[in-house]
Amino acid sequence: MQRIILATSASILLATAGFAQSGPADSSNPAVKDSAPRSVSSPAEGESSFTEKQAQDRLKKAGYTDISALTKQDSGWHGTAMKDGKQVSVTLDYKGDITTH
Repeated sequence: MQRIILATSASILLATAGFAQSGPADSSNPAVKDSAPRSVSSPAEGESSFTEKQAQDRLKKAGYTDISALTKQDSGWHGTAMKDGKQVSVTLDYKGDITTH
């Protein structure tokens, strides 16, 4: 009887361990790799996991200066910055891409 309980427990443990290791097949909000920021026409929908400092650093890496008034909203980080001598409104989406308007 103990062998049956032990064998059943081991089977359940192995089955749940395998299930726990498999992640979702399709993630709608994948992690951002450390690639260069790019300019896009509109921000991707999804909540940003960037901190304010990471958002500022990413904008600086793309050539923006005087970054201010960054606020986290549903579509990413929004604020103002200077680029090429002009003040622009910027959005940094969850992918790390930048939209200006």
